[in-house]
Amino acid sequence: MANNSRSTGVIQPGIFEDLQKKIDDDSAIKDALRDIVQSIEKTNRTTQSILSRAHSTATSGLPAVVAAAEANIAIETETIQMLSKVASGHPYYRFNYSWSRQMESSCFSILLCGWLGGFGKGQTGSLLTIEEVGAVMKVPVNLKDRDAFHLTIEEYLLSLITLLEDLSRLARNSVTLGDYRRPLLISQFIKDVFAGFQILNLKNDSLRKRSDGIKYKVKEVEDVVYDLSLRGLLPKD
Repeated sequence: MANNSRSTGVIQPGIFEDLQKKIDDDSAIKDALRDIVQSIEKTNRTTQSILSRAHSTATSGLPAVVAAAEANIAIETETIQMLSKVASGHPYYRFNYSWSRQMESSCFSILLCGWLGGFGKGQTGSLLTIEEVGAVMKVPVNLKDRDAFHLTIEEYLLSLITLLEDLSRLARNSVTLGDYRRPLLISQFIKDVFAGFQILNLKNDSLRKRSDGIKYKVKEVEDVVYDLSLRGLLPKD
């Protein structure tokens, strides 16, 4: 009887073998995702390097910058499609931490390219909607009806804030290039986006803190415009 009691209390090795299999499966998924995410990150660095030329390129030269960026974003989109295929086979919020930052960076590149006149906009100053960004990436946005890979509203808004930060720098660099009209365009754009953010009731702490900094970007560009006004360099029309 004593032997039977002891034998029924022994933990079965199969329990830990099953746990190890789950650990190995998770590791394999993470490895597959990491390889794809690193590829997206690498391609996006090239895209952002191309887009950075806008800071030293006159308006007349922007179409070439935009065309080069669009071509690289097309390559990036193919990799995002690979990520979508792999990630959609698993619970979204279990692994989304591994690609969220890269999706934000890719979204920023698309937003900046669109602002510069890419993706059929034709002229500078346009804001791509989250749906338009999703269409470029060829992924759904803000999914609520199923558990699959998608671009979230938070990723879009964080990317939009990054766009404003980059545009505030572009306003200053435009003056160096002798383009005194672009700072006016940027100033109005940032003010409009800032007004839009004030409507939002943001629950995400990180997003709320970053959005608080938009007012400083508004002020930075206003200072650029004010300086141009003092020097009589603002366009008359």
